[in-house]
Amino acid sequence: MKIALFPPNSLILADLVERRGHEPLVIQKEIRKRVTDVEIDSPPLNITEEEPIKGLKYAAIEVPSGVRGRMAIFGPLIDEADAAIIMEDAPFGFGCIGCARTNELTMFCLRKRGIPLLELKYPTTRDETVEVVNKINTFLDSLEEKNG
Repeated sequence: MKIALFPPNSLILADLVERRGHEPLVIQKEIRKRVTDVEIDSPPLNITEEEPIKGLKYAAIEVPSGVRGRMAIFGPLIDEADAAIIMEDAPFGFGCIGCARTNELTMFCLRKRGIPLLELKYPTTRDETVEVVNKINTFLDSLEEKNG
């Protein structure tokens, strides 16, 4: 199954999903498709002129172009997802996408989809970390049971 992740660039969540045999929907793959110029070195901040226009499907014209540009990348991943994992209150280094409004809109769109969804708080202790990994594995296993 295809699993949308939030933060959508979290290598930690992507690895956990892949290890359970699912496809993580992450922005790294999408950015790789778009970045062909060696001068672009800090995606997703560098977007083409087309991205904000594509983002209109997910955000109104009044929304800042940066949000629309990010949603042009995140929106199709959300649309493609069979399920999702949201990690709330994660620190910057865990996979921040750099825009609070985009974060809110992304989580809203994931919740609105009506797909299986696991929402977790970022762990701060070893015990909480073990518990979070177990919850993720249980969630992913339950998807296999429903799908199989």
